[in-house]
Amino acid sequence: MIQFISHYTEQISYLKSIELALEGGCRWIQLRMKKATADEIREVAKPALKLCRKYGATFILDDHVELVKELGADGVHLGKNDMPIEEARKVLGPDCIIGGTANTFEDVKAHWEHGASYIGCGPFRFTTTKEGLSPILGLEGYQQIVAQMKAEGIDLPIVAIGGITAEDIPDIMATGVTGIALSGTVLRAENPVEEMKRLIQLI
Repeated sequence: MIQFISHYTEQISYLKSIELALEGGCRWIQLRMKKATADEIREVAKPALKLCRKYGATFILDDHVELVKELGADGVHLGKNDMPIEEARKVLGPDCIIGGTANTFEDVKAHWEHGASYIGCGPFRFTTTKEGLSPILGLEGYQQIVAQMKAEGIDLPIVAIGGITAEDIPDIMATGVTGIALSGTVLRAENPVEEMKRLIQLI
């Protein structure tokens, strides 16, 4: 599974980035607009949700639990400083997808106990799209976390994130993670649609 985290460049808007990822075959989109207001996010989220419905893709909003309910998105991804997963689960109900950011096995276990649907685990390496970065995991970090999850019977999808390039994907997938989350790698490519197709082949 590849998750695409929306981003923008001078040439590509948030919405366009989502459209390119969908055209390339990605079927899991997270709209992430840090520092944007709810109104700004709503403006992008409405057409983005329509695009995801057209392509049969899952549409996740970053952080804004109230907008998930209002717009009918498929779920929310919550970072360490966002609403607690337990609270979001009460608001959104049992069927909504709720993802949580993790950097350690302890984070993973806590999210699992509080009802998370999947884990976004990272960072794999240093990335400029995220401020206040947690310690870098690398391949060994993922191997250890996956092994601890197996040992404790925690069966949650775990998605690697953070500065991942096409070359990294085979080695990261070999650690036992479920999927990869990407952003800049796709948008920096000469042809983002073809790059997404290529990346999906690597999973």
